[in-house]
Amino acid sequence: MALTPQQEDDFLADPFGFSENGEEQQQEDNRIRQYLSDLNNRTNDPEDMMLEIMQVLNQTVTPIPEVGKFYTFVYNAKTPGETYDQHPLIACVDLFKWGFRGLNFHWRTYRNYTWDELAGQLYIVEYNELDDLLAIPYGKFILNPH
Repeated sequence: MALTPQQEDDFLADPFGFSENGEEQQQEDNRIRQYLSDLNNRTNDPEDMMLEIMQVLNQTVTPIPEVGKFYTFVYNAKTPGETYDQHPLIACVDLFKWGFRGLNFHWRTYRNYTWDELAGQLYIVEYNELDDLLAIPYGKFILNPH
């Protein structure tokens, strides 16, 4: 399908979508920046931060992640003696019958997450929201005593 003359002009003016208008649109679409830009000033409690993040992302949830997409969620690990992130921010890299594997951005390592240990839905995070979420220290690292 051929481009219209207007579409061709628009593409040639900004072939990769980096125009000021595109940047403004990305900022408008960034829910974290819109609603939580001052979150670090309001609280330093990771639990309160996660509750606000979940509230902002509440319209985009899923029970099963998709490989290549980004998510945050509440996780309650059962493995005794293991330290885990109760509020992971991940890039999903693989799906299994037992759960999924993700790159945890708080730890910068790959972790396995089982379905039974998810404490609810996965909150979908858009790519342009990652930096804003990484600037919020909402990771909650817990040593599982069981």
